[in-house]
Amino acid sequence: MCVLMHADQFSEKREGNFYVPRDEAFSEVKQLTFSAKTVYSVLHALVPSLETAFVDPDLGFPYFSAIDALFNEGVNLPPLKQEGFWNTLLPRLVKAIEDTGDNILLFETPETMDRDKFFWFRDEEFSRQTLAGLNPYSIRLITEWPLKSTLDPEIYGPPESAITTELIEKEIGGMISVEEAIKQKKLFILDYHDLFLPYVEKVRQLKSTTLYGSRTIFFLTPAGTLRPIAIELTRPPMNGKPQWKQVFLPSWHSTECWLWKLAKAHVLAHDAGYHQLVSHWLRTHCCTEPYVIATNRQLSVMHPIYRLLDPHFRYTMEINGLARQALVNADGIIESSFSPGKYSMEFSSVAYDKQWRFDHEALPKDLISRGLAVEDPSAPHGLKLTIEDYPFANDGLDLWDAIKQWVTDYVNHYYPDKSLVESDEELQAWWTEIRTVGHGDKKHEPWWPVLKTPKDLIEIITTIVWVTSGHHAAVNFGQYTYGGYFPNRPTTARCNIATEDPSDEQWKFFLEKPENALLNTFPSQIQATKVMAILDVLSTHSPDEEYLGKEIEPAWREDPVINAAFEKFRGKLMELEGIIDARNADPKLRNRNGAGMVPYELLKPFSEPGVTGKGVPYSISI
Repeated sequence: MCVLMHADQFSEKREGNFYVPRDEAFSEVKQLTFSAKTVYSVLHALVPSLETAFVDPDLGFPYFSAIDALFNEGVNLPPLKQEGFWNTLLPRLVKAIEDTGDNILLFETPETMDRDKFFWFRDEEFSRQTLAGLNPYSIRLITEWPLKSTLDPEIYGPPESAITTELIEKEIGGMISVEEAIKQKKLFILDYHDLFLPYVEKVRQLKSTTLYGSRTIFFLTPAGTLRPIAIELTRPPMNGKPQWKQVFLPSWHSTECWLWKLAKAHVLAHDAGYHQLVSHWLRTHCCTEPYVIATNRQLSVMHPIYRLLDPHFRYTMEINGLARQALVNADGIIESSFSPGKYSMEFSSVAYDKQWRFDHEALPKDLISRGLAVEDPSAPHGLKLTIEDYPFANDGLDLWDAIKQWVTDYVNHYYPDKSLVESDEELQAWWTEIRTVGHGDKKHEPWWPVLKTPKDLIEIITTIVWVTSGHHAAVNFGQYTYGGYFPNRPTTARCNIATEDPSDEQWKFFLEKPENALLNTFPSQIQATKVMAILDVLSTHSPDEEYLGKEIEPAWREDPVINAAFEKFRGKLMELEGIIDARNADPKLRNRNGAGMVPYELLKPFSEPGVTGKGVPYSISI
């Protein structure tokens, strides 16, 4: 692989394939599966064909019916020399029209849209998806008021938020004061202000895109659901203009109602970018690599911890290599179609620097750090959830406990004496490399767990296993379900909101054609269709998928104690399947049960092949 510097001194472009060690590459069987072939063909054949199918790369969708046509009429693809190529590799998406022989990219209708065509339009669904959607890792409890930026005011303008106490109290109808709401843990936030604001000026210099910093406030209702009550968009000082910020509120008046919808589109673009670059790519794919490398370098293949971890690392280096070729590469799918554009990898790195810490990758610690749970020995899992009906947390903690019990049984069998962990030279070298080499820039952080006892090892291994299985499944396999109809999760915003320094002509256009203003904000036709095709593939379970706890590893079967522990683990996962079904059928759980609502199944352990919105594989292999 070589790295070439281009005219832009702050960017690079890689040529050639990424080297992947042979024992990390897809097996011959995996290479022949629908999943592996489809990933490659979408990245290297379908995306270039789409780019030739749309003459104008900036062309948006003129009507909502044109978006609907993607699911009932499709997109004509250019012919290929190899007859039947599309149908062979992409049977789910590409269908041949018999009388013409044309290749039509016909998207499957996502389950969300199939159940409720207008699901994306409703504020309740916007809120619900922060708890039971594709990115349940961003919602946080508000613990300090008033809201204030930590960025340098000399560069980014006044740090105080425009969301005032009076605005919030008005929106919640005087039911409660802000002070009391914070004390009772009823105010929550999606905070994309300080992370995105430093990129606003740079992103706005790119063609056909824009960016803001944003804050979205939610109120926890007596029914246990979240209600969005305010969105703030901020532009820093730039081009000789002072800082601009505005708060948008739900409204019954047409003008404010459409402005609210536009503001939501910007927030969703921020959430989509953060999800893909941080919750998904950074926290699972990227941060698993140091674990894979250290395990192979420091633990022999006969080591019990190597045997425990091996299935959780299968094919991750290979799928990451494919991603670096055509997904997160310069000018790739992410940079061309997601916020914040060509600064996506830099943004991901900054998020790693500011937010990532190993101990908070454990689900219980993550929930506590976001104010979504507190320790409570009398509560299930030892945690009391701030929002009782939090589908991701409810199912995730059950899965976390099952994993932890399996890891506990395994570790205690091989390390019956506490001193054995500290005296295991391979194990100590493994943990040292992860901390000081794999995460060398954070090696002096005080939050790294020590590795002295079996209890320490159990917590470390459980965290790694959770990241590769439950965490990744929760943020990956619902991508087409929630993002396939892209108005629900636009991946980028192309136009400033109508109230930011509008000309008379722009304001007139908004007043006369607010629907067109929203369509112009959404991704272009080429951006949307490329992302939809990718999300379909990333959401697909291959026929040879290896689900957590489904089949025992040969090395585990050799020992009757480990074999029995695994059977107990498998039983727990089968039990969890029924528990999740029961929760989804409970009408009292309004964040996962309701008319037209897709049940929350992303953490159901097992699945059949295809885009199912459920199933937790051992490893990050797609």
